[in-house]
Amino acid sequence: MIDILRGLDLFEDVDEEVLRRFAEAGTRRRMAPGELLLEEGATPAEFVVIVSGSVHWSRCINGVDITLVERAGPTYAGAGNLLTGDPAVATGQAVTDLDVIAWDRSAFLQYLSEVPAAMQTAVRLIAPVAQRAESLVLQQEKLAALGTLSAGLAHELNNPAAAARRTATELAEALATLEDTVHQFVSSGVEREGAARLVELQQEARSAAAAAQPGDRLAQADREEALAARLEQLGVDGWRLAEPLARAQLPDRWLDEVAATAGPATGAAIEWVAASLAAEGLVDELHESTRRISDLVSAIKDYTHMDRAAVAEVDVHDGIESTLTILGYRLKHGDIRVERRFDRALPRVTAYGSELNQVWTNLLSNALDALDGRGTITITTRPSGQGLAVDIADDGPGIPEDAQGRVFDPFFTTKPVGEGTGLGLDIVHRIVQGHRGDVSLRSRPGETVFTVTLPPAS
Repeated sequence: MIDILRGLDLFEDVDEEVLRRFAEAGTRRRMAPGELLLEEGATPAEFVVIVSGSVHWSRCINGVDITLVERAGPTYAGAGNLLTGDPAVATGQAVTDLDVIAWDRSAFLQYLSEVPAAMQTAVRLIAPVAQRAESLVLQQEKLAALGTLSAGLAHELNNPAAAARRTATELAEALATLEDTVHQFVSSGVEREGAARLVELQQEARSAAAAAQPGDRLAQADREEALAARLEQLGVDGWRLAEPLARAQLPDRWLDEVAATAGPATGAAIEWVAASLAAEGLVDELHESTRRISDLVSAIKDYTHMDRAAVAEVDVHDGIESTLTILGYRLKHGDIRVERRFDRALPRVTAYGSELNQVWTNLLSNALDALDGRGTITITTRPSGQGLAVDIADDGPGIPEDAQGRVFDPFFTTKPVGEGTGLGLDIVHRIVQGHRGDVSLRSRPGETVFTVTLPPAS
């Protein structure tokens, strides 16, 4: 056993007697493939030397097990965690049969106290191991956030895009009806004077439709029913054509004048007017759908600060609004209200705009997670010294008091294993500090407030 230990950096050049006592305190055992050596989130109870066999190390990030590394013996595990008392940031699972030697925490710490060189080695290992894990997790966190935002944007863009496609199809049908009506007028013998009068009646219908105010739905349904019955009496498919005519709130005499002017072409004339009214409504819908798409594209550009210098003077309100637009798919789920209490007179700040938007994204996402589909998010901007402060508050259950002092620590999370990386608020803290600002928290049941303070533009 001593020869095995001599090959590891923690036991190089150690006094023979000290090493012998430590070796005698260890327990040798076998582990089968699939057994856990260490479990993410759990505090290790042992220092373990893997004599032979391979261990697969992974971390659960947003519900997905991400491979960190696979190591084969001889190697060891648990040194840094036993020294700091922190829980394991990864899970180690046997890939093959393992031959291991284990020491309890007190025996291992006793050894480190007797061998200062081993203590220094163990301390040196903590930072690079944590940095490697953090680097990978940070990358996966960004990819997961990008994937979530992309899925949400795809959903948001799909709605107006689908509406635009549907509207374009219906508009083509309306235009085909308008084109066919001309032939029907000619074949029905409508004279020039009659055609001119029908054009006047069509213009009257269009003006009435433009001036009509949306009214009670029940009253609208009654108008449609009465108009459909009247159209049926004229030999026209009333149930199909009544809706656009009823929406225009035309007077009764209008239909009588159309019938008197068009004669045998009454059906074609009403089809023509209804199609023109429908076409105008469809054009409005198409404008609204494309406007929504344009607004989303604009929000994406604002969020990422495309076509802008990396560092610029920015209005925090613009960044918050574009972030809310990007997160719109989450805000629509459940019963979430957003209250804005903005002081638009606040000074601009010098910032990496896209980085600052990551701050708003993480804080708003945390608030949404806390509310779990029901509650209010209040965003307040206010003066703070020469700069400004942004308060992002939610009326969720709050953060436990014993956890509040650690929420900005890397890898610390109050969420279950696999549902959070513990880096969201760490990212917030780093970005805000990089902008010479500060971020703080106050929380109690029913109110959690994250406050970001930033200096003015310099």
